[in-house]
Amino acid sequence: MDSDLVIKQFEDIERKVDSLIEVCRRLQSTNSELNQKVSQLEQELESKIEEEKRYQAEKDLIRSKVDSLLTRLEDIADSPSE
Repeated sequence: MDSDLVIKQFEDIERKVDSLIEVCRRLQSTNSELNQKVSQLEQELESKIEEEKRYQAEKDLIRSKVDSLLTRLEDIADSPSE
C-alpha cells in the first residue's frame, strides 16, 4: 500500500512539474513577443523624434526668413522717402 501511495505522489508531482514547465514556456513566449513590441515602439519613437527635429528645423528656418523680411520692411518704412 505504501508503494502505491508513493507512486501516486510522484505522478502528482510529475503532473505539477509538467504544468509549471508549460506555464514557463508560455511566459517565455509572451516575454519574447513583448520584447519585440518594445523594440518596434522604440524604433517608432526614434522615427518620431527625428521627424520632430526636422519639423523644428523647418519651423526655425521659416521664422528666420519671416524675421528677415520684417526687418527689411521696417528698414524701408524707417528710411526717409525721397
